[in-house]
Amino acid sequence: MGSLARKPLIVGIGGTIRPNSSTEKALKVALAAAEAGGGETRLLGGEFLATLPIYNPQPGGPTPEQQVLIDAVREADGVIVASPGYHGSISGVVKNALDTLEGLRDDARPYFTGRAVGCVVTAEGAQAAGTTLTTLRSIIHALRGWPTPFGAALNANSGSFDAEGACVDPKDAWQLATVGEQVLEFALLKAAR
Repeated sequence: MGSLARKPLIVGIGGTIRPNSSTEKALKVALAAAEAGGGETRLLGGEFLATLPIYNPQPGGPTPEQQVLIDAVREADGVIVASPGYHGSISGVVKNALDTLEGLRDDARPYFTGRAVGCVVTAEGAQAAGTTLTTLRSIIHALRGWPTPFGAALNANSGSFDAEGACVDPKDAWQLATVGEQVLEFALLKAAR
């Protein structure tokens, strides 16, 4: 049986390059639920994602910004990925971050292996949220991750969060908390093996 000598690390990746986006607010709410359950969290939000160069598989090694992302996921016990729904799919900055994880290809735990990955999608419309969530879950599978049983799909708008970033819709708050709790629960179960 193994165990963590520290709190499980849950890394949040997502948001948009627009400061204070509803997607990043949603990600913060999900991370807060993981933290409330006993996890340690780290946010790699929209401002960080905007610093990542477009992924290029050519030799030469990762940039310092890419290395920050690669190292964070390498150390993570669980991950939460949040994307806005753009034209029925995930955003370019989130896809670029996920492409950058090719830097984990040759690790002992490549990509998302052995990690639960929570999926959070915000969109202005149920159809966009649904197709984006399906796409995100498919990408997580391709990266050998275990999407949590529940994925949050929020029909977000400018009134979904208050000025402090709290989710004001009880149903959406439950969705986000469930994602954070499930990622943490999996990390704790894996550590107890």
